[in-house]
Order: sequence, then C-alpha cells, then structure tokens
Amino acid sequence: EVHLVESGGGLVQPGGSLRLSCAASGFAFGSYEMTWVRQAPGKGPEWVSTITKGGDRTYYGNFVKGRFTISRDNAKNTVYLQMNNLQREDAAVYYCNLRRRDSNTWGQGTQVTVSS
Repeated sequence: EVHLVESGGGLVQPGGSLRLSCAASGFAFGSYEMTWVRQAPGKGPEWVSTITKGGDRTYYGNFVKGRFTISRDNAKNTVYLQMNNLQREDAAVYYCNLRRRDSNTWGQGTQVTVSS
C-alpha cells in the first residue's frame, strides 16, 4: 500500500524558512515524479512544484519566484521542499502527491503558518 507522510510544517515569521519532507513507501519511489500541492483556507488546491524521477528537472508555480527548492533522495524514498522568504500568502496545508497511471495518492498534509 502506498503511503506518503509529510512533515516539517509549523509556525514561521514572514521572511523565515521551512523545510518540508515527504516520506514515501509502498511503491518504486525512484520511478515516479513527485509533486507538492498546497491548499489555503477557503481556496482550491494550488500546484507548487514537481520533480522528475531522477531529480534532474524541477518545475515551479509562478508564485514561487525562486524562493522554493524541490529535491529528492531516492535512497531514502523522500522528497523535500525547501521554502525560503515565506510570506503570509504562503500559509496553507502542503501535500505531497504521487500520480500514476491508475491512481492519485495524497499524504495527510503538513500545516504551514506564516505570522509575526
């Protein structure tokens, strides 16, 4: 069974940083792209970033503007999202996502709160 477990969220001041992690199990992690998606209260899901299976290519939403970096460690079955210069509008629940041909799996999410 596929499991995705996010961690690393919390409360941070504007301009601060957080590193999110997503630990994966139950599938061949190194064979799939991985994605981060976020959802703020009262809003729909928003794509944040995707990394290819080998980690050689990364893609970001326009709002990231060089502040976030996605990476992965295939030996540890983990994908990361380093978030710098966080702003209040970045506050959301951040989800790890695996999309395969026949399934779409989400973690439970990790809350990011940005407040002074």
